Amino acid sequence: MTAHSTTPLGVGIVGANPAGSWAAATHLPALAELPEFRVTAVATTNRASAAAAAEATGARHAFTDAAELAAHPEVDLVAVAVKSSGHAAVVRAALAAGKHVVCEWPMGASVAESAELTAAAVAAGVVHAVVLQGHHSPSVNFIKDLLAAGRIGAVSAITLVAAGDPFGGSMIRPELAWSADPGKGTGLLTIMAGHVLATLEHLAGELTEVSAVFATLHHELTVLGTGRTVPNSQPGQLAVAGRLGDGGIVAVTVHGGHADAPHGFTLYIRGAEGMLTITPVQSGMYPHWADWRIELRDNKGAVSELRVPDHYRLLPSALPAGPVAHVAGVYRETATAIAEGRTAHPDFTVGLRQRRLLDAVAVAAETGVRREVTAL
Repeated sequence: MTAHSTTPLGVGIVGANPAGSWAAATHLPALAELPEFRVTAVATTNRASAAAAAEATGARHAFTDAAELAAHPEVDLVAVAVKSSGHAAVVRAALAAGKHVVCEWPMGASVAESAELTAAAVAAGVVHAVVLQGHHSPSVNFIKDLLAAGRIGAVSAITLVAAGDPFGGSMIRPELAWSADPGKGTGLLTIMAGHVLATLEHLAGELTEVSAVFATLHHELTVLGTGRTVPNSQPGQLAVAGRLGDGGIVAVTVHGGHADAPHGFTLYIRGAEGMLTITPVQSGMYPHWADWRIELRDNKGAVSELRVPDHYRLLPSALPAGPVAHVAGVYRETATAIAEGRTAHPDFTVGLRQRRLLDAVAVAAETGVRREVTAL
């Protein structure tokens, strides 16, 4: 792994289209505030957008081929921000070039593909990180530590109700119409439930078994603003029940819709000595993006509001609350891991674990049989 250096790491971003891409909305503003990095190269699927991305980011190099970007000597780390169906190919290119990798969730389109990428990343000896933003939320990490310290005693039950917009409604935005095909790897289960369950496991421990129910209520979706429709076989509503390793139970409902922003979420964590009620501070935020408003009620009925201590906020104040700040957390952790010669967290092994969990959820919903979550 790369030794410690004060020289910024060169980042090559694959999927850096400046016109409405996820990379433009989150990765680029996050990197702009982190002195550990400089964007040296960008790649998109066509020369014009690649050139526009280079001009917008100040990158010296523009490519239409991910392998060429990964092989460039000014690229130390490859950021994979293309559509999820294309993640694996870009990761393979980065690993073949011996470069560190930050990959958007999910790394692979299946458990088998995720396992292949994880094994390859470990064998390559590079730092590899997956963008499960909830792991870098100050609110999430505060609650994780609070539970570990026994503030509310042993956790007996966790209940979360969260919105899954813009997936699951009868209409879909044009730029997301491709996601109606489950084979593309993006939808209510993979993205919304994937992030929710990863966040819950991070703060409360791993689920050992799950049951699930899915509903696909709209088999044809209207593409907003176009008048056309696309066939749909993705679940739009889901409910998951599970058991934690210490015996506590978890109930998660992710309900879909097609609003531009979700209405929010409510999270209840019941312990032997009290209960936490958690809601978002900002509207239009998912659990893994939002700052959390936290209420503690003890068994005597006393209620207090808990504030996330400042020492959990490790990033520049210029970063806005929400996904940009949490993506920046992934990058800062990756830079630290590279400098210290250790693995990053969450790395591809964590991503593989989450992929196995989602597979168990999907099989449980299909068969109606409770499933154990397969260990790595």
